[in-house]
Amino acid sequence: MTALDRRWERVRRATRDSGDRFVSLVRHAGPAGSAMATREWTVADSAAHVLSIASWYTTVFDPAAPGPPVDGLAALLARTNVDTVRRTNAVVLDQLPQRDPERLADALHDAVHRLLAATVAADPERPVPWLGGSRVPVIGVLAHLVNEFLVHGWDMAGALRRPWPMPDHEAATFLEEFLVGMIRHDYGVLLDHGGRPPKRTIGVEFRSSYTAPVGLVLRDGRVHVSGAGDPADVRVTFRPSRLNLMLFGRLSAARAMVRRDVVVGGPRPWLLPSFLRFVHMPRN
Repeated sequence: MTALDRRWERVRRATRDSGDRFVSLVRHAGPAGSAMATREWTVADSAAHVLSIASWYTTVFDPAAPGPPVDGLAALLARTNVDTVRRTNAVVLDQLPQRDPERLADALHDAVHRLLAATVAADPERPVPWLGGSRVPVIGVLAHLVNEFLVHGWDMAGALRRPWPMPDHEAATFLEEFLVGMIRHDYGVLLDHGGRPPKRTIGVEFRSSYTAPVGLVLRDGRVHVSGAGDPADVRVTFRPSRLNLMLFGRLSAARAMVRRDVVVGGPRPWLLPSFLRFVHMPRN
């Protein structure tokens, strides 16, 4: 088995396992599906949002699968960037009226297992179109769905007062397979926004016990995967589940650092906030 085969197997297992946990969480919501999971979304809203993503992904690989019934979805996705994801999500949710937890759970179960069946023979490194004209490898598409399960499941479990495991080996796939994979191929306009990029080049190296070391470089307003000659200004040692919660605004940087779930070092650690102001994740 090659290294890629092992990575692909890990991501597929994470998709199945995190998906099954998420479906179980939704199924047991019952009347509590109306509880607020975030400031804007109920538990049922969050489940419907994740279902829209799982359904969309299924249609990418299985054209016969029923996709989200959203008017003009392709055009909407093509013009989305990191700062307009919230608006895109609102448009999609407005056209998906189903909020019954049992029915959402059934639809999620079907979508996840259909997606896994449709990708069983796929080339994990083949890039496919994604938001904002970006191109994400197949393995990264599944890794993104894993992160959706983990982060939105965290929101929902808090509202439902139920335990929510976030295994670090599952959470690690977001950075390694999705984010780095997309940047290696082409992120289109996804990370373009109104923020002014730093004048200087900033290199950030990410290390964890669950991922291979990787560096990202912000240079002239564009992000690249580090090459052999790119020095690291900042080194981030992290626990994947906590880093993801921090990146998506569920956990403050101060709390993550105090708990040493995220440790920042390197010769110029003060440059990390400038990097993250430009290279940031949506908060929805």
